[in-house]
Amino acid sequence: MSLPMTRLQRLVRPLGGSRPLLVGALILGVMLAAALLANWLYPRDPLDIVAAANLWPGTPGHFLGTDMMGRDMASGLVHSAGVSLAVGFFAALLSVTIGIAVGVVAGYCGGWADDALMRATEMFQTLPSFLFSIVLVVILEPSIASIIFAIGVTAWPQIARLVRAEAMRVRNAEYVTAARTIGLPGRRIILRHVLPNSLAPVVVATSVLMANAILTEASLSFLGLGDPSVISWGSMIGMGRSTLRTAWYMTALPGAAIFITVISFMLLGNGLNDYFNPRLKKQSAR
Repeated sequence: MSLPMTRLQRLVRPLGGSRPLLVGALILGVMLAAALLANWLYPRDPLDIVAAANLWPGTPGHFLGTDMMGRDMASGLVHSAGVSLAVGFFAALLSVTIGIAVGVVAGYCGGWADDALMRATEMFQTLPSFLFSIVLVVILEPSIASIIFAIGVTAWPQIARLVRAEAMRVRNAEYVTAARTIGLPGRRIILRHVLPNSLAPVVVATSVLMANAILTEASLSFLGLGDPSVISWGSMIGMGRSTLRTAWYMTALPGAAIFITVISFMLLGNGLNDYFNPRLKKQSAR
């Protein structure tokens, strides 16, 4: 009994002893590998009709079955992984970029700049983000780029508030005061001292942002606002809802893929929180 525990401890030791971080990273690694190997595993277009319709999982040659149009479910799932992960990554990247820029300037400069930027943040925060995303996608026409933009510009206020709080804490630190004393310009102080010391909570929040972005993309695709030229887990669920009673696997399989991916990001976020929290690291060491 002690041997497996010792091996597990060796695995999680480089990750600060965080098992959620290890599990989340492993699950996400499998999803990423499936996305990268999709063209090798299933070189044909996942939207091509390859067999009879409504074949249940376990059918020879189509182990996850086919949908109502005869498209291979396994091919759709692995090709959709790349789309969903790309949307999650780039939407979170856009949100983090906007949030960091707004938060660090507001927190460090204070005064009228802080007031103006925080009022703008509150305005975006009071808007229903999902409805705002729908409006933006409809205006820009449904595509992967418009979905990423819509999610990115509606999800940054949380990051901005986190970075602002950290920047307000750091701006009064001794090394920042010393940098001002020797005459460093404000831009260099922000880039060299304030920003690097304000990013720890952002790393944790980014994993949650990516999970929310994947869920939002799935919801938009389910409503028919996804990119019609690509397949995603949300569009697969949307296409399968008409056969939910007779062929539930068409919605259950992409739904399970979304669930597992979102859980991996949540575990990753919890693990990163443990890794960056010194108090939790001390408790786990005991």
